[in-house]
Amino acid sequence: MLKRFRITLTIAALCLSAVATLQSQTPAAGAAPKESPVSHHAKGTFDVKLAPQADDRAGDQSLGRFTIDKQLHGDLEGTSVGQMLSGGNPATGSGGYVAMEKVTGTLQGRSGSFILQHSGTMDKGAFQLSVTVVPGSGTGDLKGITGKLDIKITEGKHFYEFDYTLPEAK
Repeated sequence: MLKRFRITLTIAALCLSAVATLQSQTPAAGAAPKESPVSHHAKGTFDVKLAPQADDRAGDQSLGRFTIDKQLHGDLEGTSVGQMLSGGNPATGSGGYVAMEKVTGTLQGRSGSFILQHSGTMDKGAFQLSVTVVPGSGTGDLKGITGKLDIKITEGKHFYEFDYTLPEAK
């Protein structure tokens, strides 16, 4: 179990250090016109704890399942909780993960929550990571939020840069 945890944690950490890409959102047909969105940029740091979860496929070291708990600091102050699935082979430098995480807090003075969707891969050390806001997941003052989040890890410290749009505050 400890070996699988180390392998999966290595894959997840390497995937998390990749640069994210933005996925665009198309409004539903017949949807009411939205207020014009305003683009913003937020940045800061975060602390993350991954906890391995029981797996009914004991002995398979190539798969892992974890819970995610984060404390976010900077322009986005708050917490997040989530779940991650990972797989791969660190011996070859390849692996991947998917995760869903609910962020709750204050983003540059606006309070609420939203959900982030992660998809990361590593192929022989080459990283690709996409972390995007799930359409329609914003609540409170963050209703209508869209965007992408970039994650970087430098000397063991986690950083985020968040490019997002929100309808103008009323």
